Amino acid sequence: MAEPNVTPLHLPPLPVSAAEAVPASDERFTALLAKLAQDFPSYSTAQVLVVDATAQTLILVENGQAVNEWVISTATNGLGSAKGSQQTPLGVHRVAKKFGDGAPLGTIFKARQNTGRVAQILLGADERSTADNVTTRILWLDGLEPGVNKGGNVDSYDRYIYIHGTDEEGRLGNPASHGCIRMRNADVIDLFNRVDEDTLVVITQKREG
Repeated sequence: MAEPNVTPLHLPPLPVSAAEAVPASDERFTALLAKLAQDFPSYSTAQVLVVDATAQTLILVENGQAVNEWVISTATNGLGSAKGSQQTPLGVHRVAKKFGDGAPLGTIFKARQNTGRVAQILLGADERSTADNVTTRILWLDGLEPGVNKGGNVDSYDRYIYIHGTDEEGRLGNPASHGCIRMRNADVIDLFNRVDEDTLVVITQKREG
């Protein structure tokens, strides 16, 4: 496995609960944005998505401010980049492609194609779908760190790592996916409409202290 070309990003603790109010300004992201600008100068840092796999939240940072936060689910199998692991990869990614613009809420996608079918949204914590459905919108992620999430056996794009809607909304807030980042269907529409392709996405495990 090749060594990554950039040094690891270390983030201070993010909110423990997605129910906490998002601050109007958040200096916790100052160092992160500076590091991203240094290591990935061809990408804008005006908008950055930060996925906290411990708190199970996704935060939209715009111009240095946390402007929105959504509850998510990362992988049941934990964090990792290996092909076949069904884990959520860490590190810096970009939104490579977006799919589903205009599709009705709950639309089921197969191989990023609209099936024309709409899923029943399950709201109970113990309710399970009959399939690992990808619903409503898809943001396909591409890793930017060689040996970490890009290339070889750890390539997030080749692993089809998405941010997408789920019909198992009742499980959000806890790890429940097969590697992707799941969101509420209304939330992923909101996110889809806010960010463009090439938006940076940082997937991190919360650091204590």
